[in-house]
Amino acid sequence: MSVFRTCAFLLFTSASFSLAQDPGFRELDERRAATPTPAPTGDVARSAAVLNSMDVLDDTQIIESGDLISMRVVEDRREPQQMRVGATGEVTAPHIGLVKAAGRTCRQLAFEVKRRLEQNYYNSATVVVSIDLKRQDDPNARVRYGSSEIDFFTVYGQVLRQGKYELPQDEDITISQAILRAGGFAQFANPQKVKLVRKTAQGNKTILVNLDSIMRQGNLDYDVYLRKNDVIIVDEKKVNF
Repeated sequence: MSVFRTCAFLLFTSASFSLAQDPGFRELDERRAATPTPAPTGDVARSAAVLNSMDVLDDTQIIESGDLISMRVVEDRREPQQMRVGATGEVTAPHIGLVKAAGRTCRQLAFEVKRRLEQNYYNSATVVVSIDLKRQDDPNARVRYGSSEIDFFTVYGQVLRQGKYELPQDEDITISQAILRAGGFAQFANPQKVKLVRKTAQGNKTILVNLDSIMRQGNLDYDVYLRKNDVIIVDEKKVNF
């Protein structure tokens, strides 16, 4: 190595060493690394996407039918689920299905979902709820919920939650999705012969649907779309002893 190259190398090494040892240089890097990210403010701070504590949930504003809300179970580690509060005042909560939302605050709804989750799914659940859009601020909600006519379908038999369910006007619901909204099949259900009773001009028409083929084998072409006033009947499986 030439004398010139040796001197240049030593100068470069010395400069690098000086920068590394310079307290001011290191302190600048530490200050940059320690700079906190600005905390969310306003509506963003109240969003279910950023809340991680139930202590800060709103306990003043009442949820109403037609409101657009978001719900998140922190332990699921998933994005918030946004849902419209139905005309019956209910929403479909993660894992547990229908729960009454109207007439409650975000905090009250969250603690009700938490209570039910801890009965079967979690030892300790953290549920966050936020109101994304009030009904009176949403023209789409006014059009939909201003009408006195509400469409329903009904589920009977071997499901976890029999009952009458609102048929959404802004989305299509299939028979398999209806079963999921009713909590899924009960222990002794026969999913291979589910009856769909539909009113027609010629009278009631009964359609047999093999939901085992749809939900377990993925034959989605046979997943029938529901119409208003459809009745789903899940019979009990016959067991021979």
